[in-house]
Amino acid sequence: MNLAELIAPIANDMKAVDAVIRARLNSDVVMIRTIGDYIVGAGGKRMRPALLLLAAKALGYQGSHHHLLAAVVEFIHTATLLHDDVVDESDLRRGRSTANAVFGNAASVLVGDYLYSRSFEMMVEAGTMRVMSIFSQATTVIAEGEVLQLMNVHDPDVSLDRYLQVVRYKTAKLFEASAQVGAVIAAGTPSQVDAAAAYGRHVGTAFQLIDDVLDYSGDVESLGKNVGDDLREGKPTLPLIRVMEVGTPSQRDLIKTAIQTGEADFQAVARAIHDTDALDYTRQAARAESELARAALQAFPVSAYGDSLLEFCSFAVERDR
Repeated sequence: MNLAELIAPIANDMKAVDAVIRARLNSDVVMIRTIGDYIVGAGGKRMRPALLLLAAKALGYQGSHHHLLAAVVEFIHTATLLHDDVVDESDLRRGRSTANAVFGNAASVLVGDYLYSRSFEMMVEAGTMRVMSIFSQATTVIAEGEVLQLMNVHDPDVSLDRYLQVVRYKTAKLFEASAQVGAVIAAGTPSQVDAAAAYGRHVGTAFQLIDDVLDYSGDVESLGKNVGDDLREGKPTLPLIRVMEVGTPSQRDLIKTAIQTGEADFQAVARAIHDTDALDYTRQAARAESELARAALQAFPVSAYGDSLLEFCSFAVERDR
């Protein structure tokens, strides 16, 4: 299935979420409205809001706060992207110039702060302390993940465990919080809430691992970002870590230099990755996470929404962008 088919059971809900996003991006400050419109126009998969909606609907949610909270998720995610792009000095995302490339770093950072603040205002409206606790903890963990990643930059000795910790904190945590909040607002049982969190954590990890693969197997047009960006930024992702484990001495030296300097020959690095099992190894790790996500869904009743959650497991690992 493609993403549109996956979210078909919640297509109307997703439109409602987009309407909330546009309404809540409104501000008397022109720059905020301008950058907000630019961000919304960039599109994006909206996977995290979709997981919240699907988890809630799969457990029979009949309330009125799911659109608001799904928009909260997207605001938190967008704030992290705005800050990420400034830290990484990125100039391309989703096939178009990043906000910081168009409007400058200062404006991007401040609008990211605005989105965080707005998201917490919206959480208060939902009036659920458990939801606020989950989201506030998630934003803390995401920030910790950003700092952990910064500590790993240009370090060729990053271990698999250190790398996966960054993935769990920086990327998977918001997937986890999204699915967990969906289960919470639907009044799921404690085991269902835990299962939703585990599902999100594992599917989010799989999603990031495939991003690592695509950085070395895709192209700019299909990925919507500069191929090899992580390498140029000195980030040791799993394919690079794998070459450091199993590559020849010359391949390991090449990867070590690339991570340390961010300036090695990208084509040579790509050859080293393709000449080892690095991409297959990373895909297998993603598939293992996907299967753990599938297993977690056994706590959910059978439904069209649950079927979409299952299909997300496949989508996360089989996608090409």
